[in-house]
Amino acid sequence: MEIIGYILLTIVIVIGMEGVTWLTHKYIMHGLGWYLHEDHHQPGYPHVFEKNDAFFVVFAIPSILLFYFGTRGELNWMFFVGLGILIYGMCYFLVHDVLIHRRFKWFDKTNNWYFRGLRKAHKMHHKHLGKEDGECFGMLFVPLHYFKEARLSTLKK
Repeated sequence: MEIIGYILLTIVIVIGMEGVTWLTHKYIMHGLGWYLHEDHHQPGYPHVFEKNDAFFVVFAIPSILLFYFGTRGELNWMFFVGLGILIYGMCYFLVHDVLIHRRFKWFDKTNNWYFRGLRKAHKMHHKHLGKEDGECFGMLFVPLHYFKEARLSTLKK
């Protein structure tokens, strides 16, 4: 496979990880993995780290293994799948932990309609303190009406 194919593979994996995240969030984090995810739904959780942060490790393991096996001998497709997972993980961290939950105060002044739409959708997800009746399980792609609302409020200002 030539470099264009590897780049396309990486992009497909980054986009596909949104589906993996949605499924994992809905059926694992709000299912069998609720024990690890529950503290994330508690308002004012006072610790720097949450049990929920263990999911970062869970998602990092396949990426690390793919990097390892993708660089043994000649660089191969596994490296680029691992890269796609890593890029999505970085996006997830920046959007979820930095922009939405503001665990780090790096982008506090942003007022972009896309980010406001993501924040609103995530806020709707967190209005449910239990594992049942959840909504908006995605991270980068959420129902369009949240983006429309954010865009309209931007235009009204």
